[in-house]
Amino acid sequence: MSAEPPVLTEPVRLNQIGEKRSFSLKPDAEMRRAISRWLGILELPAFEAEVQLVPAHSGWRLSGKLSGQAVQACGLTLEPVEETVRESFDLDLVEAPEGEETSEVEITLDENAPDLVTDGRIDVSRHVLEHLSLALDPFPRKPGAVFEPPEETAEISPFAVLKDRVKSRDDDAG
Repeated sequence: MSAEPPVLTEPVRLNQIGEKRSFSLKPDAEMRRAISRWLGILELPAFEAEVQLVPAHSGWRLSGKLSGQAVQACGLTLEPVEETVRESFDLDLVEAPEGEETSEVEITLDENAPDLVTDGRIDVSRHVLEHLSLALDPFPRKPGAVFEPPEETAEISPFAVLKDRVKSRDDDAG
């Protein structure tokens, strides 16, 4: 994946949310091609997302449903594999504390930890595409594709040739 995801909708300023903001995201063919390049997949023939952003007790709640069709390369044969994606997500967001600007990144292992809102904006596109990437099969396999290990030769070691030479010297000496 490249660093920045394609923009499906402009980031939402916190003062624009009000009681509720709803988004219906249906990217056109050109945008779906950009998304598939960003994801590193072959094609994204269909994709749409319905997202709601509402104020919550300690910040905001972003929830949505996404669906679509993705085409990835089979991990064994590299042939195209179609996949149907249907995913729901809920995400808590909180504003980053002020005055703590640093180049260090804090990593938490708590799955329920809220995401931080920076610059007073919520990037809905980034969250939707992040959940799309998580919904894709990380190891797509074409039905019926079976891994067949290559046949092993009798001697795999690069020293096998030397072993034969040592045997011939021992025979000459004895």
